[in-house]
Amino acid sequence: MDPTRYQQLSARLSKFKSSLIGYFDLSDFLIPQADAETAIREGVSFRGINIIILIVAIFIASLGLNTNSTAVIIGAMLISPLMGPIIGMGLAIGVHDFDLLKRSFRNLMMATIFSVATSCLYFLISPVNEAHSELLARTSPTIYDVFIGFFGGAAGILAIGSKMKGNVIPGVAIATALMPPLCTVGYGLATWQMNYFFGALYLFFINSVFIACATTLGVKLMKYSLHDFSNPVRARKVRNLIYTIAILTMIPAAYLTFNMLQENNFKSNCERFVDDEFNFDGTQVLNYKPVFTRKSKSLTISLVGKVLPKDSLMLAMTDKLPDYGLGGTRLRIIQGDASSGNVDMTQVTSGMLRDMYQVTQATISRQQTTIDSLKTACAEMALNDSASAVIAPEIKVLFPEVKDIAVTRGIVSNIQNNKLDTLNIALVQYSHVMSRQQSDRFKAYLEARLKKRNITIVSTTAIGSK
Repeated sequence: MDPTRYQQLSARLSKFKSSLIGYFDLSDFLIPQADAETAIREGVSFRGINIIILIVAIFIASLGLNTNSTAVIIGAMLISPLMGPIIGMGLAIGVHDFDLLKRSFRNLMMATIFSVATSCLYFLISPVNEAHSELLARTSPTIYDVFIGFFGGAAGILAIGSKMKGNVIPGVAIATALMPPLCTVGYGLATWQMNYFFGALYLFFINSVFIACATTLGVKLMKYSLHDFSNPVRARKVRNLIYTIAILTMIPAAYLTFNMLQENNFKSNCERFVDDEFNFDGTQVLNYKPVFTRKSKSLTISLVGKVLPKDSLMLAMTDKLPDYGLGGTRLRIIQGDASSGNVDMTQVTSGMLRDMYQVTQATISRQQTTIDSLKTACAEMALNDSASAVIAPEIKVLFPEVKDIAVTRGIVSNIQNNKLDTLNIALVQYSHVMSRQQSDRFKAYLEARLKKRNITIVSTTAIGSK
């Protein structure tokens, strides 16, 4: 390559690199370190008004979980000061302020105890103890919650350290959702459901650890100066401990995520299998229930309608399971003829009863449509059969040439294009020949009187005319 051209290209790349880096330059957007630290240290304290606000927020969040109200839960998360000690821990690790680390950890423990005790008290006296979807959502943490905690914490520390905070802090409070897990811990303790207790406690631990980790990295990114240079060994031990805790926290979440993805994939394959393979005339899928556990997989399908041969059906469907990624799944097929009452009621759930009702209603609707159509056809045939008798007295006066008449309808097939058409026919026997003008008047009369268009008049005698 020409040296001059190479230098020009290198200069352009260097300019582009500088321009790109300029987009991420924080120097003009950050407040002084002392101001940021002051704001964080003030949020670490949990005495007086802070602890009262925390208790009130816990009550509000518990009410939201109890009533399954997302809006109330979001309001509680905005009120809560719970993130202060967590961000304080991240700052303390980043700037080597171990006194702040101890104080933040102690305040976080006290805030956690107060929160769990408050929510436990609420759920002990609450008349409603049913677990709603908002409660259940706090008991199954995954690797996604790790990412939410990390990126939420990163946004939080950058907002605290910048001049333009905007709506970042409220958004972080909502996204990281520290309050609902603690309320769910209290619910699990109050109702003595340990799966709720440990699941929600683990979720809170995930959020706390990774908000703190993200804060530490944010402090490093903003190049905050260190407070203690005297004990680098201690600082390294603390960092290694934090990294170890973070990795150990991720392992169960990654495992739970793997199980969740496997279960979702299993349910998706079951849905595809049922939709593709269980299409039978006179038989419908009433309900199907996939069950996925670490030790076994099963699929129960309930059919209603015409009963199919059980052995051959099971054999055919079992052979097709591997084609849908369902190898090793235990298949169970329950059949019943709803019209004859041949349904195993011991296997019927409320959801199946609802589906059965919907199937029955759809069947009744289709049958009613068929009945209405047949009634219309019968009424039209009856009208054709009686039309001759109804108009006979009128014809006798208006057209005395007519001796006999029969009105009917026929289906005509076009030989060229094989299309079908309806033909209205009047079979007429005349006593003597009718004139052309009289014949046209007779046709117009029949079409007007019978309310039919294009009636074809066919003579049943050799002397008749159309």
